[in-house]
Parts: sequence; C-alpha cells; structure tokens
Amino acid sequence: MWVASNITYLYIVLGGALIGLGLTAWQSIGVVIAGNLFWFLVGMVSVSGPASGTPSGVVMRAMFGVRGNRANVAVAGWATSVAYEAINVSVGALASFALLVEIGVTVTPLLKLAVVIVLAVVTLTISVYGHATIVRLSSFFTIALTACIVLLAIYVAPHVNVHAVAAGSHPPLLVAALIGVTVIASGPLSWNTASDYSRYLPGGTSAGAITWWVTLGGFIPSVVLGTLGVLAGTAIDMTNPQDSFATILPAWFYPVFLIVIVVGSITNNVLTAYSSGLGLQAMGVPWSRAITVLFDGAAGVALALYALFSPDFNTALENILALSVSLLGPSLTIYAVDIALRRNAYDGPSLHDESHTSPFWYHHGFKWSGIAALVIGTAVALACVNTNIFKGPVSNALGGADLSSLAGPIVAAVIYLAFNRRAETDANARTRRSPQSS
Repeated sequence: MWVASNITYLYIVLGGALIGLGLTAWQSIGVVIAGNLFWFLVGMVSVSGPASGTPSGVVMRAMFGVRGNRANVAVAGWATSVAYEAINVSVGALASFALLVEIGVTVTPLLKLAVVIVLAVVTLTISVYGHATIVRLSSFFTIALTACIVLLAIYVAPHVNVHAVAAGSHPPLLVAALIGVTVIASGPLSWNTASDYSRYLPGGTSAGAITWWVTLGGFIPSVVLGTLGVLAGTAIDMTNPQDSFATILPAWFYPVFLIVIVVGSITNNVLTAYSSGLGLQAMGVPWSRAITVLFDGAAGVALALYALFSPDFNTALENILALSVSLLGPSLTIYAVDIALRRNAYDGPSLHDESHTSPFWYHHGFKWSGIAALVIGTAVALACVNTNIFKGPVSNALGGADLSSLAGPIVAAVIYLAFNRRAETDANARTRRSPQSS
C-alpha cells in the first residue's frame, strides 16, 4: 500500500528541482536521501494504529486534548490533506493535458475543467469504498507502476550527465542543500495520518515490524523516484518535465509515461482523500465518511483549478511544500514523542470519549503542553524557512539557509518532552505521598 501510494511523479519533479538549485547530481541524491529519512517518523507513528484501533486524528487527542486537537486536525490534518489532494490532481491533470495534446486534441479551458473533475471522481470513488479496496488495488498498482518506472529509468540513463550544473546564479552549497532537504522532507512529513491505515492490523502486531515496513514502503520509492528526477534534471528542463521528457523518450513510450503520471497521482490521492474525510469526522463534523470525502474532494478540485491557472505552477508548488513543513514537522514529532512516553499504550474507547469526563479532556478540553509545543515549534520553523514568498528572520541571518525541517521538530519535541516528563514525575510523587487504596 505504501509503495503504491508513493510511486508518484511529484517526487521526480522535486528531484529535478534540486538540480535547478545549483547542486550537482551526487549532491542532489544526498539531499534526496537526507530529506526522506523523515519516513522513519511516519513508520513510528504508524504503531499507534493497531494499539488504539483508531485513526491518527483521534489518537492525537492524547497530545492536544479533545478540543485542542480539533484545531490541530483542522490545520495539520484536514487543510493539509486538501492541499495535497489539489497538488496531486494538478500533477495528474498536467500529464493528462500533455497526453491529449500528444493524441491531437486541442485542450480548451472547458476540457481542462472536465479532466480535473474526472480525476477527482475516480480518486473519490476509490476512497469512499475504503481501506479494503485501497489495499486490494495497491498490489496491482505497485507492479504496473514499478514496471513503467523501470522502463523510464532505462530510457533516461543514456542522457544522464552527472557532472552537469544548472546555468545561472545559485545560492551557496549549504544553503541550497538545506532548502532542498526541506522540500524533499515535505513528502514524508505530510503523512501524519499514518495510523489511519495501520489501525486495521491486529492489536498484537509487532511495533518494530510496522515501523520498518512503513518506513521502507515510503522511503524506497521516494528515494528511487527522487534520484530518477535528479538524473533526468541533468538532461532535460525540469521546469516543464511532462513536455521535456518527450525529447528523450521513444514515441511509443511517451504516452505510457504520461499515463503513469496520471495513475500515480490517483494512487497517492486515494489515501490522502481517505484521511481528509476522517479528519473532518475527528473535528466533530457529523457527516458520514462518504459525505466528508466528497466535500474534501470539491475543496481539492477548487484549489487544483486555482493552481493550474496560476502563472508559475512549479514555484507555487515548492512554496506550498516548504511552508507545510513548518507545521507538519512539529506535529509529527510531538506524535512520535507521545508514543514513546506512553510506550504506545492507547485506549481506543477512551480516545473516542469526547465528554467532560474523558481522560483526554485535560483542562477544559485542551492539553496546553501539546499546544505550546506545536505553536512554538511551528513559530521556530517559520523563523527558519526560506521560500520565494516568505523568508524567516533566522534564515535571513544565516544567508538564506533553511533549517525549518530540523529546528521546528527539535524544539517541539524538547518542549513536549520536558512538560510531560515533569507532569509524569509530579504524578508519581503524588502517588507516593497518598495512601494506596485497598
């Protein structure tokens, strides 16, 4: 399932963008590997699924409180998922437009709208049918997409120039590498919904096995595709790759390549749409999952249309991904720290209790240590980010270096760990002072 959902053209585009930053092929591949190490966090938070039997949006009540988590899920869960739905639909649509042009069809604005709607309908249909359908289709998608990607790599290989460096002015090496790590890290960090899928596993499933299989399921295809994008970036213009690939691919394979992009965008979006629907429910919206998925799909289509008709799609994409790291990194790290502190002991029925007597009601529905860690971690990350639309003061002071993918998560983890270790110590002290009941 994780391999199928991560054989996506977006990773090829992001890999090629690293060459545009002025990095060499080997430096870019190192950045791809470094940014995708965050998949370990995704694997780690996946273990909460079988333990609790609940999706991530519910498990995170333990970190932020019943009410506080609604705000967390609204931004770090639902809004982010809808944004990624829009990105995936946009990527699939661009490939579809190129495919239509290839077969001689004139792409009008009305036809573009129709293509976007068709992609959304296919994605939402699979999502509505749920986890069992997703798992059943994943094996087929994995085999078919992998075969096509292997062929793509074979045809790209003769054109690769590992010594190529993009023309023009570029930031210093360290600055470019850190910007690249942030953009690449946006992929794994967007999966803070990991337990939405692992929750169907038996409660006694090995936590180590879950962690490593999820990590590898995301890490391997992300690194392979990112590396392929890097290598392709040494041979073609990756600012418009769906058209540029036509110059190095055989005429018969180019349409197949475009179809792979379309299918890959759907397989990635199926999980995203599934989680966005669960996110709305976790926020307390009293709709069925089918209705929430359809609502999210409509929002995603609207954003996709806006992105597709914007003057510079690639720049807008990189800005969205880099800024999303500032929120997603701290949120995912808090999740992982909480799992470690609790030793993955989550009571599913208690997590679903939203009443004032819930053990996760905390202070009027808010767990302030989690909220403080998230807010401060996000603020620190934003202070360190470097995008075309916003550059934080720390990044400015460091000559443009982007430390948001590291600083935000580290600060959030330290704050959450400090507050909750102290609370646990205080609770243990009170227990020792109080007489034990018979």
